[in-house]
Amino acid sequence: MTQLFSRARFVVDNPWLFIRRVFSGFRANQGFLLAGAIAYYTLLSIVPILAIILVALSQVVEQKELLDTLEDYLSLVAPGQTDALLDQVRMFLANWKVVGVTGILILLFFSSFAFSALENAMSVIFFHRVAIKRRHFIISAIIPYTYIVFLGAGMFLVSTVSGSLHAIDAGMLNFMGQHWSLSGLETILIYLLGILGEIFLLTSVYLVMPVGRLSLKHALIGGVTAALLWEITRHILVWYFSTLSLVNVIYGAFATAIILLVSLEAAAVILLFGAQVIAEYERIGTHQTQSHGLQT
Repeated sequence: MTQLFSRARFVVDNPWLFIRRVFSGFRANQGFLLAGAIAYYTLLSIVPILAIILVALSQVVEQKELLDTLEDYLSLVAPGQTDALLDQVRMFLANWKVVGVTGILILLFFSSFAFSALENAMSVIFFHRVAIKRRHFIISAIIPYTYIVFLGAGMFLVSTVSGSLHAIDAGMLNFMGQHWSLSGLETILIYLLGILGEIFLLTSVYLVMPVGRLSLKHALIGGVTAALLWEITRHILVWYFSTLSLVNVIYGAFATAIILLVSLEAAAVILLFGAQVIAEYERIGTHQTQSHGLQT
């Protein structure tokens, strides 16, 4: 408790020094290069992951509800490219029985690439943990598929909640003789639910991906930081690609893939930056922080 207070006091007393250490550590760890690798493997993995989850959930949930939920959340992850991803997922759902067991196994194999790249990147940022303890390869192999299961459970929960919101009378809410219009309420609630889900997902990544046990408070710091940065960034990306970008002119038919890759890399940069914030916060007052400060 004393150590936690002293770290928080250090950040409050020296905010610019802490921020400089975060940026310096991110640059020293080649954060942009790591983010590029994560974005590339995520681009390979995103459709297989979504396909597997939706095929499983479509056995118990209406496909339209799942696609509506997916559309809401893809707009948070891949702004401006939601329609292209949904079209690909719809095509797979329409023909998934043709794929067969072998095809599903191949999809499972490709779906793990993004998690493996993320775990390796986290090992670089949390090098002070890896130097003390390494993770067993079996655990590393299980983590991606565990995440896919939890993502599926989260989508099922959100689909159920969204269905309840859709069922709300679109007219008025009556309570104790008072009447309130529900126009726009559903959109606001779904958006807030999406932000909370985003923070929860990012916090879980910071809890699980680094080697060793990470404090929930530390993970939450990274999760909130990354979620806020991504909310700002995704609005900027939507504005840029819809007004100033020349990607369609330059890349033509490849524009969708390029835009999606850029969006994923921006998300990966923010994800790793949040991890760097946690790593620098952990190292406050330690020998590694002092050594890092001398090097930078």
